[in-house]
Amino acid sequence: MSDFRLKVFQSVAKNLSFTKASQELFVSQPAITKHIQELEAYYQTRLFDRQGSKISLTKSGELLLKHSEKILDDYKQLEYEMHLLHNEYIGELKLGASTTIAQYVLPPLLAEFIAKFPQVNLSLINGNSRGVEAALQEHRIDLGLVEGIFRLPNLKYTPFLQDELVAVVHTHSKLAVSDEITPEDLPNIPLVLRERGSGTLDVFERSLLRHNLKLSSLNVLMYLGSTESIKLFLEHTDCMGIVSIRSVYKELVAGNFRVVEIKGMPMQREFNFVQLQGQEGGLSQVFMRFAGHHRKNL
Repeated sequence: MSDFRLKVFQSVAKNLSFTKASQELFVSQPAITKHIQELEAYYQTRLFDRQGSKISLTKSGELLLKHSEKILDDYKQLEYEMHLLHNEYIGELKLGASTTIAQYVLPPLLAEFIAKFPQVNLSLINGNSRGVEAALQEHRIDLGLVEGIFRLPNLKYTPFLQDELVAVVHTHSKLAVSDEITPEDLPNIPLVLRERGSGTLDVFERSLLRHNLKLSSLNVLMYLGSTESIKLFLEHTDCMGIVSIRSVYKELVAGNFRVVEIKGMPMQREFNFVQLQGQEGGLSQVFMRFAGHHRKNL
């Protein structure tokens, strides 16, 4: 029911590209251009500045983007509530999750959710925690799941699941000799860690600070963008990684990795749902309730 031209405009504005909007919406590029021209003719103003192959929003474009986000969110909520009158769960739900959650927690939950609500169009993007929060603020997703601390005041964080970070080494590594180290041993151990902006690194840094240690004082061989990359790296080097216990369960059972306890330095954290303040209803709430009922199986 919503005005498709607003969806087209929003996609072009977010991607700053007619080509990417065409790919995202499965519409030809000439059709994308036509919709934008119709909006510009209707409002009698340019919405984009064009400089060669690059485009940017004009002041008019920024204003239309601000209102189109609200309008399209309202349309989505309207569709959801109208179908709910007939006990039908129909609509679109765009999820975003930090890498650990997307890879090791969500897949079985998504499968069960789709089985129960087959008429919900569900999609998932993943990135680090800060990237998920940015996607929420840019209205690219409806609901996020992130690791660790509460960062932004305009977002609402709701606890979902407990997790623990552990230090792991490959069984054949020279570092696998000891079952326990102290925090003071860490500067002397080569490490591989998640990248800046990840919830995993944030939690590790906070744990270090409680022992008056800084990340800059450690021997970090490599920062990598995913836990899977860290696990593969550990297979080929005498190095220690800091990862979620959930991510190495199979390797621990198979005897390929070992956990090395860091004495007196627990690294507990929570996985949290995150939403824009004031937009806590609809299918996002349905998914949160569903996940809450099923978390004991995760």
